[in-house]
Amino acid sequence: MSSNGARFSNMGAPGTEDGDYARMLIVRTSKSAMVAAVALWVSLVAFGNITDYGTNLAFVIHVLSMDTLFPDTTIRYRAITSQALHHTAYILIIAAEAIAAISCWIAAFRMFRTISDPAAFNRAKTLAVVGLTTCLLIWLVGFIAIGGEWFGMWMSERWNGIQSAFRFSALVLGILIFVIIPDSTPTE
Repeated sequence: MSSNGARFSNMGAPGTEDGDYARMLIVRTSKSAMVAAVALWVSLVAFGNITDYGTNLAFVIHVLSMDTLFPDTTIRYRAITSQALHHTAYILIIAAEAIAAISCWIAAFRMFRTISDPAAFNRAKTLAVVGLTTCLLIWLVGFIAIGGEWFGMWMSERWNGIQSAFRFSALVLGILIFVIIPDSTPTE
């Protein structure tokens, strides 16, 4: 049997170097796949926002205009009613989604390509951190902090995206934490 044949015949056996190598490959494959999954998801979000521009533009307009909040709220002075600013805000959201998606796609490709080299794999994760952090900034800062708190989105029964934004943020944060755990060689 060749050395490669011997190496892979024990893959997964507890206490063996080959078992450690197999576990390392599984973990790195999982990290790469999670980044690719986020890339796909955010790509679909951006694609939907571009190809069905008006649907989610309506969401942005209502949140920024603050026209569906509690009738007696005193924070309506924060409202933005300019159509130009509505479009600008929406285009910035789409641009951030595109940046996140592209960063995650490139990172996933690089991570898959360097899966057997711990140092190269750790370097490849840098762009994943950029993409995943961009996702967090979109949904945590953009939707929860600015939309939810500054524009009072939480008061709207129809145009309230806080629960979805929280779900997205929690999901991405979990993946980000998983991805940034340093990867080492099986003997380290």
